[in-house]
Amino acid sequence: MRILVVVLLLGVLATASYCATVTYDHRALVIDGKRRVLVSGSIHYPRSTPEMWPDLIQKSKDGGLDVIETYVFWNLHEPVQGQYDFGGRKDLVKFVKTVAEAGLYVHLRIGPYVCAEWNYGGFPLWLHFIPGIQLRTDNEPFKAEMQRFTAKIVDMMKKEKLYASQGGPIILSQIENEYGNIDQAYGAAAQTYIKWAASMAVSLDTGVPWVMCQQADAPASVISTCNGFYCDQWTPRLPEKRPKMWTENWSGWFLSFGGAVPQRPVEDLAFAVARFFQKGGTFQNYYMYHGGTNFGRSAGGPFIATSYDYDAPIDEYGFLRQPKWGHLKDVHKAVKLCEEAMVATDPKNSSLGPNVEATVYQTGSACAAFLSNSDTKSDATVTFNGNSYQLPAWSVSILPDCKNVALNTAKINSAAMIPSFMHHSVIDNIDSSEALGSGWSWINEPVGISKKDAFTRVGLLEQINTTADKSDYLWYSLSIDVTSSDAFLQDGSQTILHVESLGHALHAFINGKPAGSGTGSASNPTVSVEIPVTFASGKNTIDLLSLTVGLQNYGAFFDKTGAGITGPVQLKGLKNGTTIDLSSQQWTYQIGLQGEDLDFPSGSSSQWVSQPTLPKKRPLTWYKATFNAPDGSNPVALDFTGMGKGEAWVNGQSIGRYWPTNISPTSGCPDSCDFRGPYNSDKCRKNCGKPSQELYHVPRSWLKPSDNTLVLFEEIGGDPTQISFATRQIESLCSHVSESHLSPVDTWSSDSKVGRKLGPVLSLECPFPNQVISSIKFASYGKPQGTCGSFSHGQCKSSSALSIVQKACVGSKSCSIEVSVKTFGDPCKGVAKSLAVEASCR
Repeated sequence: MRILVVVLLLGVLATASYCATVTYDHRALVIDGKRRVLVSGSIHYPRSTPEMWPDLIQKSKDGGLDVIETYVFWNLHEPVQGQYDFGGRKDLVKFVKTVAEAGLYVHLRIGPYVCAEWNYGGFPLWLHFIPGIQLRTDNEPFKAEMQRFTAKIVDMMKKEKLYASQGGPIILSQIENEYGNIDQAYGAAAQTYIKWAASMAVSLDTGVPWVMCQQADAPASVISTCNGFYCDQWTPRLPEKRPKMWTENWSGWFLSFGGAVPQRPVEDLAFAVARFFQKGGTFQNYYMYHGGTNFGRSAGGPFIATSYDYDAPIDEYGFLRQPKWGHLKDVHKAVKLCEEAMVATDPKNSSLGPNVEATVYQTGSACAAFLSNSDTKSDATVTFNGNSYQLPAWSVSILPDCKNVALNTAKINSAAMIPSFMHHSVIDNIDSSEALGSGWSWINEPVGISKKDAFTRVGLLEQINTTADKSDYLWYSLSIDVTSSDAFLQDGSQTILHVESLGHALHAFINGKPAGSGTGSASNPTVSVEIPVTFASGKNTIDLLSLTVGLQNYGAFFDKTGAGITGPVQLKGLKNGTTIDLSSQQWTYQIGLQGEDLDFPSGSSSQWVSQPTLPKKRPLTWYKATFNAPDGSNPVALDFTGMGKGEAWVNGQSIGRYWPTNISPTSGCPDSCDFRGPYNSDKCRKNCGKPSQELYHVPRSWLKPSDNTLVLFEEIGGDPTQISFATRQIESLCSHVSESHLSPVDTWSSDSKVGRKLGPVLSLECPFPNQVISSIKFASYGKPQGTCGSFSHGQCKSSSALSIVQKACVGSKSCSIEVSVKTFGDPCKGVAKSLAVEASCR
């Protein structure tokens, strides 16, 4: 059965505006009466800038995507109830129109709960304070707010005629998000809520289908979809009526402060994609295709890092991540060669041996086949339709004509790129108008209570309920009187200050001086510290600075997860063995920092000082420098080596939290990663024993040629003179292609005679306009060893390889070289050979 939805087809040109129908059935989404195999990718508009959007979207299209998928971030757009913001990076309409201008479709995931490692899961914190509210359940106050915001977004899209039914690019919308993962915790009300959410969404009359991801019992009015590293074995609810759709294929994983950097091998990702289409899927989305940056305080978690690179095909800075982007592009081309057969019929599966499976789509003259080997170690040789095929372990071969292989997911033809950063001193870029010897000025942030809006309460307050997340910081301050007869002054002995916090970190000060700190982690955000302290006779002040590092964004009742110092706070280790509990004393509280209230991040305050000496390694210090932008147009980052923890602003815009002193574990990063076998987020990590994040993206569009202002709030102590700029560039292009590789998918033909004439080809192309290949750093044909950036000659090598490659490539933007003895001669007969090349572009 097909459910008809009147929509308008978005053609290759975004200006097309003629009526068509969009339907869906058990096989696929149907656009203008035609079933479609669609490849999608997630780009979150606020994690990049409007100036980056056109390039990111074009690169997505060039990579073979048909659809761009994005969440809608409620707390970004309605930070104060009833007050909306859709400017700058928040300009959702502009983003959708930019996608349309590229000729791509949009999947608008309104949610409005999004998870996304985004602060509070995308919910505005003011929801928490509505009387009687319970989030994400059958609760009238919550449902009223959820419907109001969802309708607001739908009405905005309708007003701009952005739904496909109006001639726009939006062909899908999503309501709720991964609720099925946690709905049991909400009891019977969960089912009532999910039915209401589906009904509410459909009633908004968008003219396009709605989906619910990870919702096995999704109502019949919406399409249930899958999220995960693999979805080939997943089946939608009502499979006889609903297509098999994958809304989140995790292209990597998110980075946490204190964690090593995750990466997912492209061979495994390609295997997952091909298996999904093999097993009947027709809509697949990469989460993420471009991850971007958690600017400001948008990162959730807690402890989600500022970088949201996600090991995506387009990296945080907008560069293609090769060979991931290129190999997936080839996979998309191979799958699209099968589209006619795939949409015409259901798949038929047969076993070709242990862990080896053939899937055929055949109707009339159209035939396409997928051959898969899911063994994690052993390659296989199989016979299919009378022909023999080699299947590497954990791979899929795609045969668009059921005979000739267009691509195998384990064989990469795409060139790799080695990105690097060129460092420039901030001081070298100091504006000429800055007369300082160091180029830096500073302001001390007071320890403890310094603001007029401070208040007192008996007992310890939970932080989020107190600050409403207006700031990461909350001061807890207490004065105690100590006499010479008190136990903790006798014999000059120290007392232990015991503090317990729900998280995420805290700093203790005694009489204005640092005494100690404690930090939670992504796996356990709570903090418990025992700090030796010494009191003086008379009045003493205990100041505790509690801080959050992004609010919880996932889990049942995640919105009720607390933070801050909830106690106990005790003085322990007294000479007479007693413990004094301070938890129920009258504490004074201050929300946020004095510098936040005085707008120090803008750099415009008159309080900045430059004499006598720049303070270094001192906590609670604001720093400012004025600088010129690095030359050129390459993406820019700040390297925070030498700093501790804090937040940074460039020309008044926050580039996010920095924390280079949070070091990843020393173990858990393999020297090499075997792509074979099921992937998990801990499998292929790198950067062990190093800062989780040292480099922080500064969008070029935020910079002026000169007179830029950099402001830092340093929380634990650092040396700002060690900070440097770094510009992102490509150091080398590399490729390693063997005689056993297939010819490029672009050259695939169902004509077996043509196919025999074409062999494997090594191709290189400079990544930027006006660049040419300037030199060949390495070239070897025979048995070269190593990986990109560290190739070496093997025992067997052609003496002419370097000159042949130089002649073919140097001075050209791109080059292609056939990998065969015909090109290079035969340096070692009877031995399987390959060609490895590393090149530079200028």
